[in-house]
Amino acid sequence: MSYMSQPVQLPLSVQIRDDATFENFFSGDNAALVNMLDMDQQISGVDSEQFIYLYGAPGVGCSHLLQAACHQVDSRKGRSIYLPMKELVHYPSKLLEGMERLQLVCIDDVDAVAGIPEWEEGLFDLFNRLRDSQTRLLVAADCPPKRLSITLPDLVSRLSWGLVFQVQPLSDKDKVSALQLRAHLRGLDMNEDVARYIIYRSNRDMGHLFKMLQKLDSASLRAKRKLTIPFVKQVMNW
Repeated sequence: MSYMSQPVQLPLSVQIRDDATFENFFSGDNAALVNMLDMDQQISGVDSEQFIYLYGAPGVGCSHLLQAACHQVDSRKGRSIYLPMKELVHYPSKLLEGMERLQLVCIDDVDAVAGIPEWEEGLFDLFNRLRDSQTRLLVAADCPPKRLSITLPDLVSRLSWGLVFQVQPLSDKDKVSALQLRAHLRGLDMNEDVARYIIYRSNRDMGHLFKMLQKLDSASLRAKRKLTIPFVKQVMNW
């Protein structure tokens, strides 16, 4: 990702996943949201929404979508930044200085800074600068803006400026399709029976399922075997 020069350098742990793309995000009931975020899906001549706020339960894909938007901007030679507030909350808020010169700013887990005056004021100032510079802003949290424990009323107002979307969790049927999609993009042939077997035998959190797929992918390459139910049982000790 192309980071701009910052007064305070972002910690090395802040990075986006290579696999966080729109291509490998199974939208399920979130198709309208994904189309809103994905510039490749937007209608020509229609301006994209400048501010979008996402919220949802852990594992529904808020972070994935923010990182996918960053990847897309960077692939077009633009400049973006991904700010996971859970990792940055212990740093000074002057990290936010100068970000109005970017094309996209993505703020993840904004709920992590609720009740911290320095960060609340820093974010409020950032929102105003981004509005003036027409920089696109995506924000994600675990609840709607008005349910955040933010003490600065004007910041709550700013967080509600644009469109607010609740990211819907996938049904078990959609999780089967999502697992098959991710396997296909890895070059793995996973039929529906195998995907359904994995879904119903494991933790159904999508992050957990994708880590499991990575393990199965590595095992399949080593053993030079296809993904079958007996092979999955063997690898996972089920």
